[in-house]
Amino acid sequence: MGLLLTADAAAATGGGLIMVVYIVIIVAFMYFIMIRPQKKEQKRMAAMLAEMAVGDCVLTNSGFYGIIIDITDDTVIVEFGSNKNCRIPMQKAAIAQIEKPEAD
Repeated sequence: MGLLLTADAAAATGGGLIMVVYIVIIVAFMYFIMIRPQKKEQKRMAAMLAEMAVGDCVLTNSGFYGIIIDITDDTVIVEFGSNKNCRIPMQKAAIAQIEKPEAD
C-alpha cells in the first residue's frame, strides 16, 4: 500500500515538472515570436527619427510625401507638394519612412 502512494506522488511530481517545462517553452516562444521583433522595430524607428534632419524627404503614416522644414523636440513641420504655403506641423511618430536627399 505504501509503495503505491509513493509511485502516485512521483508521477504527480513528474507531471508537474512537465507542465512547468511546457509553460517555459510557451513563454520563450512568445518572446521570440512576438516581443523581440516588436522591440527591434521600436529601436529601428527611434534610430530613424533620431537621424532625421531638415531637408529630408519623409513619408507620413497617411501616405503623403513631404520635405522637413523645421524640427523641434516632438514635432516636425513638413512642406507638402510644390506649394510653399502648405506647411503642416505633425508629431514625429507620424513619420513612417525617411529618405535622405541624394548628393549631386
